[in-house]
Amino acid sequence: MRSLRAWIAALAVSATAFAATAAPAEAVPAHFWGVVPQAAPTLEQLQRLKRGGVDSIRTPIGWEAVQPEAHGAFNWSGVDDVVRGAATAGLEVLPFLSGAPSWAVARDPRFGSPVTLPVKTGAQRNAWTNFVKQAVQRYGPHGSFWAANPGLPQRPIRTWQIWNEENFKYFVARPNPADYGKLVNLSYAAIKGFDPAAQIILGGMFATPIEATFEKQPPQAYFAADFLDRMYKSTPGIKSKFNAIALHPYTGHWQSLTEKIEAVRTALRENGDAAKKLWITELGWSSGPPSSDGSNSFAQGPAGQMRQLKGAFSLLERNQVKWKLQRVYWFSVDDAPGACNFCDGSGLFAKGFIPKRSWFAYVKFAGGTP
Repeated sequence: MRSLRAWIAALAVSATAFAATAAPAEAVPAHFWGVVPQAAPTLEQLQRLKRGGVDSIRTPIGWEAVQPEAHGAFNWSGVDDVVRGAATAGLEVLPFLSGAPSWAVARDPRFGSPVTLPVKTGAQRNAWTNFVKQAVQRYGPHGSFWAANPGLPQRPIRTWQIWNEENFKYFVARPNPADYGKLVNLSYAAIKGFDPAAQIILGGMFATPIEATFEKQPPQAYFAADFLDRMYKSTPGIKSKFNAIALHPYTGHWQSLTEKIEAVRTALRENGDAAKKLWITELGWSSGPPSSDGSNSFAQGPAGQMRQLKGAFSLLERNQVKWKLQRVYWFSVDDAPGACNFCDGSGLFAKGFIPKRSWFAYVKFAGGTP
């Protein structure tokens, strides 16, 4: 469902990364290795991911998809299929609660995203809160989904991610750090009211969108570190309402990851929240053929995609303790032509679920078998 909007990144080839080698899987925290499917995987595909060492899949729960009509019934069938398959395969699910139906928040025709987050009116806040409560009461501990499927392995969802790329125009046309702080507060109350032990993760922030440099009002984007800093300053007490931040540090070269991650760690430290954990909930490159004129730096070719994965994963493993890094999710499992400007080659698997060279590299890091 990354076809929700565009998934943005920048990529380039590095010959030096080819020599990177995988560290032992034990060197990282439990449940460290994740992936993001673009289409709902089959059970057979999920089982292969599990054998390969994948611990978790990240999937959207889109409000507009499950409640398309105002005051209408919730249709959880698509989410049910993903949760059922993951439970059967022994995989954890990380959902991100995102999106707003047009009956709740108007859409910006330029980007197709909600104009604002659903916090501007009492009706919006109540509707969002109800959506979040319904999701937790269905998939959380003792949820209605598990009661209706007693034969499934019971793997209730205990971790919830709030929105996706909340600092970027394709997921909210007018990103606003203060509004996002309000959304986190609302979501915290709704989730904790049903599952007091639940973990709450901020939405994955796009690290450095170029739109953040445009002189537009209202802004179309913020750098992740700036957005985070503004959220803290505009929302007193917010640090107690979430367990970890999340980042999408898309970059042209894996060596640039360091500066993007260090920037958000600095923002945490300057706001008195240096102990907070970090999750990378999207990271990836494309196996598409490099463009002859260099106009599409996302496309690396099969070998280039593998080299970028090796370099990035080695760097993240080496700095896991320093950066308090808890999870890494590769975007994506599969290719999805037309979904974004690198989605057609971002998968670890090609059409027909044919593994790419990057899948075999992923497996070595995750300690599985291909």
